[in-house]
Amino acid sequence: MGWIGLGDHDGGRFDARGLSCAEPNTPQVATGDVAARGTLLIETYISPEGRPQTLLEFERTHPWSGQVSIQVVPSGGIVLVEALGDDVRHAAVMHDLDGRSDQLRVSYSWDAPGRWGRLALEHLSQGRIYNRVMPPPHPIQMDDLRMITRYPTRRTMDADVAFMAVSDQVEPLGPMPGLTSHVPVATPHGDVPVGRLKRGDTVLTSAGEIVPILHTVRQTLPARGSLRPVRLRAPYFGLKRDILVAPHQRLVIGGSQVEYMFGTEAALVPSRHLVNGTSAFYADGPDLVTYHHLLLPGHQVLLAAGCPVESLYIGRLRRDPTALRASVLAGFDRARLPEHPRPIWPVLKPFEAVTLAMVRAA
Repeated sequence: MGWIGLGDHDGGRFDARGLSCAEPNTPQVATGDVAARGTLLIETYISPEGRPQTLLEFERTHPWSGQVSIQVVPSGGIVLVEALGDDVRHAAVMHDLDGRSDQLRVSYSWDAPGRWGRLALEHLSQGRIYNRVMPPPHPIQMDDLRMITRYPTRRTMDADVAFMAVSDQVEPLGPMPGLTSHVPVATPHGDVPVGRLKRGDTVLTSAGEIVPILHTVRQTLPARGSLRPVRLRAPYFGLKRDILVAPHQRLVIGGSQVEYMFGTEAALVPSRHLVNGTSAFYADGPDLVTYHHLLLPGHQVLLAAGCPVESLYIGRLRRDPTALRASVLAGFDRARLPEHPRPIWPVLKPFEAVTLAMVRAA
């Protein structure tokens, strides 16, 4: 099914049949229903004062005691405690991050029938992932997940937490797709919405090459925080029409200004760094968004409505079976996946992207 709960400091939504369910007035949870597997996702910042932070804490006493707690400790770690009665599970992921620029996604995934659990930390600006496999976890009651998401008074959540979300599936980690389904991609036969393209089709790159699509991937995510879609407006960025992309989707921006300012023919710029209320802004819409992407042999540049954008970059993911199994490419033949070298263009830092946008707008 997927995402069933979404909450912040003002409240939230929960529907055991999925947040996209169109029948809001029917029963959602039956007594005793449990989530045998799932993912609890939290987006937050690390405190600049180095203080301990309770990202999420929930306890219950009836019909039996239980607890879920995720804490940031000053020593540089994320600690999870999950308990059912007197049976306690815990895991810790250490990190070397500090300061308010360190925006994180923390996720706890559990698969009780598979006797497997994982605590993961994703550092958004650097694209680094830290994770730890933990002892066999317990299932979580659906009613507990409803309380966690819908009722702020039933939980403790640090002020720096932007939002939290719950899925009844183990959600993937790693490279994420970044184009919404209607984004038109150049092919030898004209523009085609990315959601309609499939393995074996061909696309036209920004260099004029015709290359095959090795795989297509898609991922549904909460449309909040660092996952909220960005609307890029035409005619900026060479666009022929407005498009919606993920904040992490990188554009390839070139020209004399880029060469003068950064000494390179082009640069990669995440769309979130371009948000200025004019050429790019955050879009409103449903609670969930589905992003798509195309895996190409050599990490070539796509043309999305005329704008050069990065295709799915996977580096040497196929050399790491554990990371591959955790990703959106799980299930694909590892031997047939490409290896992408490091991008030839630098990725602009936030202040560099803002400076470039101001110069281009002047």
